[in-house]
Amino acid sequence: MKNNKQSKGIVYLVGAGPGDPNLITLKGLNCIKKAGVLIYDRLISSRLLQYASKEAELIYVGKLPDRHTLQQEEINNLLAEKAAQGKIVTRLKGGDPFVFGRGGEEAACLAEQNIAFEIIPGITSAIAVPAYAGIPVTHRGVASGFTVITGHEDPNKKDSALNWSALAGGAGTNVILMGMGNLAELTRRLVAEGLDPSTPVALIHRGAQAGQRTLVGSLSDIAEKSKEANFKPPVVIVTGDVVRMREQLQWLEQKPLFGKRIVVSRAREQASLFAEKLEALGAEIIEFPVIKIVPPADYAALDRSLGQLEEYSWIIFTSENGVKHFFNRLRETGRDIRDLKGAEVCAIGPKTREALEERGLQVAYVPSEYRAEAVVEQLQSKISTGERVLLPRADLARKVLPESLEALGAVVDNVEAYRTVRGEGNTALLKELLGEKEIDLITFTSSSTVHNLITMLGDHAADLLNGVSLAAIGPITAATVREQGLKVDVEAKEYTIDGLIEAIESYYL
Repeated sequence: MKNNKQSKGIVYLVGAGPGDPNLITLKGLNCIKKAGVLIYDRLISSRLLQYASKEAELIYVGKLPDRHTLQQEEINNLLAEKAAQGKIVTRLKGGDPFVFGRGGEEAACLAEQNIAFEIIPGITSAIAVPAYAGIPVTHRGVASGFTVITGHEDPNKKDSALNWSALAGGAGTNVILMGMGNLAELTRRLVAEGLDPSTPVALIHRGAQAGQRTLVGSLSDIAEKSKEANFKPPVVIVTGDVVRMREQLQWLEQKPLFGKRIVVSRAREQASLFAEKLEALGAEIIEFPVIKIVPPADYAALDRSLGQLEEYSWIIFTSENGVKHFFNRLRETGRDIRDLKGAEVCAIGPKTREALEERGLQVAYVPSEYRAEAVVEQLQSKISTGERVLLPRADLARKVLPESLEALGAVVDNVEAYRTVRGEGNTALLKELLGEKEIDLITFTSSSTVHNLITMLGDHAADLLNGVSLAAIGPITAATVREQGLKVDVEAKEYTIDGLIEAIESYYL
């Protein structure tokens, strides 16, 4: 790459991997985060786009076999144009940029225009997709090498760039990308060149994604089988004896949530761990944050309570968010945990307790059930008449807890520690996926997530959600779903994220 570049802009040509967003490299992920312009292809996971800065310009340049959003030359010029403006441009490509990704053409264009660029390799679908189907491209005693070829080329043309006799005569594995449209001719040509018609073949559709399907046959019958199974691109084709290894090595299909596409509607800062646990069970996650956690509009009430902490007998935290925002404000006002001496601390839920213990507090009480009605019932023997109780929580929290505590004789200060506002999920994408019946289940972790999702889907929410399973974290959230005229298919017995995951897993067993 040349030195003395003309602009301070740069283009990162990043391989995003084959589909599973977790297969991107750390360097590739960093390039997404720092991009001023993110230019991405059709097969890029929507979850990767969520790592982009809010200020980043996102430009879709995806291609289908029968139509292109932009021609390749236009993409090349777009990269150069944005970088020439001094911007950090991340070009996000499926698989690896240099394995039939046309990354070389884009890099050459940038070099010709003296634009700085870097190549960030990605995990190619030629290796990863067979691996996700339980097929190693090499295996001791079975295949000592593999060849990756394009299936776009017409197998019947006279001056082929491919050495068909070598492909048919070798003892290794052939991996054919973008070959579904030519499948019948590809298999015919390999047999004509001498490859045994009984050679095993695997077709892997949407590999390393929730919609992964694998069809196994032989050179002699795979084309017909694919028609019967209605196999469509994108498909990776594998030929060779390694295909037989799938019977023993397939692993993804064994996961309890394999093939399920699940929407996580939590606030983005809370969604990651939930999503990771569902992914570990084989699900593909669509993050659609319908709520956003923000500071209170006015700190007056919270600050007043912080200024008289010594007067409270109990401080009841109902969520991790309440803990976080309470202690942030405590620090901002020049105080620390020493100001909480004398008050007993109650945590509703194990995660809330952990958040408090991480801040050095001993939690006096954790109710066994995380519903306001049950909490009050269990606290009534612990809170005396006239004792002051502080409830730092969300602006839209239910009134049952403070009203019930007051009924016990407590003096309750129910203060706003944070607000929940409508989130910034990609509504157009979710509507498209729901319309195409590509969502299996939507999770709700609070009544706010229910209300906001219905609002964001608009007048056709009921139609869009028809046939989609709905999961609620507990009875209060479930009741809100039913109030919307919708059916609750999954309800957690333990009102926690882990309890919800367990209920979802049981639902699909």
